[in-house]
Amino acid sequence: MQETKELIVNLTGKAAEKVKKLLEKENKPDYGLRVGIVAGGCSSYMYEIGLEKEPKENDVVIEDKGVKVFINPESISFMKGSTVDYLDSLTNAGFKVNNPNVKTSCGCGHSVG
Repeated sequence: MQETKELIVNLTGKAAEKVKKLLEKENKPDYGLRVGIVAGGCSSYMYEIGLEKEPKENDVVIEDKGVKVFINPESISFMKGSTVDYLDSLTNAGFKVNNPNVKTSCGCGHSVG
């Protein structure tokens, strides 16, 4: 595990508040948010976002707006400069990644390349 002050990924205020509420609701105060990419989907990669108890061995850990964020080393270059937001509309609710490095995405919006 490696901690860094560099904001590879940042959270909007809305996303940070949602993570804190989820951790409180599920009684997991020490958990963090995993953000990264995994192979798959029609555009090569899919975002991985979820709550985890602790970072994995090689993860980079950042803290933004009071939330620990875990990122695996393979995701760092692709995710650098990204913002994680939380949308809550009639048609769509959930975390959304705004990533300046994306060259292609699919119609479903879950797969990027």
